[in-house]
Amino acid sequence: MDLEKRPREGSETWVDPRERPAGPAVRREPDAPEGCLAVAIRIPVRIIVLVLVVPVRMLWDALVVAGRFLNDTLLRPLGRALLWLGRAVFVWPFVALWRYVVVPLGKALGWLGHVLLVVPLVWLYRYVLTPVGHAIAWAARGVGAGAGWIARGLGAALGWVYAWLLTPVGHAVMWVLKGIGAGLAALGIGVWTAVAWLARYLVVVPALWLYTWVLAPLGRAVAWCCKGLVWLLSTIVTGIGTALYWIARILFVLPALALWRWILTPAGRVLAVVGREVWDALGHAWRVAGHISLAVGRLLGTLLRWIFVEPVRWVYRSVLTPVGHVVRDAVLRPAAEAARSVRRTTRQALAAARESVRQARADFRRMLFGEPRQPQPVDRREPSGREPRTLGSSTTALTKD
Repeated sequence: MDLEKRPREGSETWVDPRERPAGPAVRREPDAPEGCLAVAIRIPVRIIVLVLVVPVRMLWDALVVAGRFLNDTLLRPLGRALLWLGRAVFVWPFVALWRYVVVPLGKALGWLGHVLLVVPLVWLYRYVLTPVGHAIAWAARGVGAGAGWIARGLGAALGWVYAWLLTPVGHAVMWVLKGIGAGLAALGIGVWTAVAWLARYLVVVPALWLYTWVLAPLGRAVAWCCKGLVWLLSTIVTGIGTALYWIARILFVLPALALWRWILTPAGRVLAVVGREVWDALGHAWRVAGHISLAVGRLLGTLLRWIFVEPVRWVYRSVLTPVGHVVRDAVLRPAAEAARSVRRTTRQALAAARESVRQARADFRRMLFGEPRQPQPVDRREPSGREPRTLGSSTTALTKD
């Protein structure tokens, strides 16, 4: 009999409820038809894996329970205590230093700097530098006006010199230079024409004839020879490459293809089936071991509760609670009442002593300095108590005296 519930062919695959994801249920496709090899190796593999996994799962569950207990009882309180200690040692002293030392000192230094630096500098700027700056600006405006008047006079003189002296001289010089330039241009054009005619018939025409009737036929012959040589080399290389391709195909590719197709592929399929069954067996064994570990844990918890917890609870309820009530009613409450009475009497005695001391101090002050001066009441024409406002009348608010 199979250890895991197998679905009938065409139905949904059964999944352990504890292994279901937290999200919406996803419909799984039915498994493909299985071969005889998978069915033959499934049961022994699952039995062996279950025997091997059950101790590991129980040890794992025991370690998880121990770790949670250790975390809840030791590590978390210890961490909170270390956190509080770290705050008390490192955070709170610096906070107190900042709040009660640095901030008041900074405020005092800021006030002192404002009084010693800002206020004198503002006074100096407002009552010394601003009038001096206004005076300097007035003087600069006067100097600028004088300099502008002088500059306008010089500009007028220079304009007259430019218009009536430099401009005619410049025109004459430009007329002379234009004549010289025209002569030099005519001479240059003649020389350039002669040099161009000589270069055409002595250099260009012989070079064109040499290219057309000598170099071009020679280049065509060389290109034809190179094309033939390239075709011959490509034919030789193609033949050698084809031969090497068929040799490599026959010696390496076909044997490797046969090895892959007839040996490695079937072996890989067998190993895949074995690995899939081992993986499924591990998952199934882990879930079954979880159920077994849960049952064993519940059994141990029940035994621990009936052996230790229930007797301790019975002792607490049946013995310690009545004894505690008797002790509370017979001893603790009378002691608390007596302590409250003593505290109340002590408080009253201390209050009476403080009042006596205050009265004695007041009598001593009156004996030395006399009665204190009482303030004279001021008539503000306001009613005393809850009397209505009457605007100076002595009867009601609707009539006058």
